[in-house]
Amino acid sequence: MEPDQLRAALAAVPDPEWLDQALRGVATDPDTVGRPFAAAGRRCGRAPLPDAPDWTADDAARALLLTMLPADRVVGQVETLYRYGDAAEKRAVLRALPWLPVGASGVPLLHDAIRTNDTRLVAAALGPYAAHLDAATWRQAVLKCVFMEIPLTVVDRLDERADDELQIMLAGLDEERRAAGRTIPADASALLARLGTTGTLVPSAASSPVPTTKEA
Repeated sequence: MEPDQLRAALAAVPDPEWLDQALRGVATDPDTVGRPFAAAGRRCGRAPLPDAPDWTADDAARALLLTMLPADRVVGQVETLYRYGDAAEKRAVLRALPWLPVGASGVPLLHDAIRTNDTRLVAAALGPYAAHLDAATWRQAVLKCVFMEIPLTVVDRLDERADDELQIMLAGLDEERRAAGRTIPADASALLARLGTTGTLVPSAASSPVPTTKEA
């Protein structure tokens, strides 16, 4: 989902006029972003958006506020809002990162989120901006999702990035769990099956191309 789509999904928030004014205010004076950023949950609500069910209203409003920051101010403001924000505010920062002109400067925020035991932050850290994570850190983050039973659907480009090393790590965890009379989550088991024994991803039946009449 792109920012303009998210903005449309926010049309039904309890106080759309407040949000419009807040967005214009941040564009005019970036130093004011902290106030509406903190107030977004109270003014826009915290419920999932009907037209963007993966987003809550406060997450979406905060992410849009960040997109209004000028390029020369965004890095500093994002770091400050993350460091001093509560968990909901930190999550919104993480979710906004793919839309912001920050390059790889947001990677330390991902590292911080992955170190936490907050499922919301770990999940948000593995969105599209996780493309900036090195392979070793990314694998550890995926494994942490398995440990915390976070659905692997949150991991952007999972099948694309899964490799031999991740297969070895998952197989080791699976073996440990089975020895203890437990199992890894079903989505992790499915990923392990797709990786097979060599780490080469085997497409699921749902993702396999359907033969054309000529091919058949």
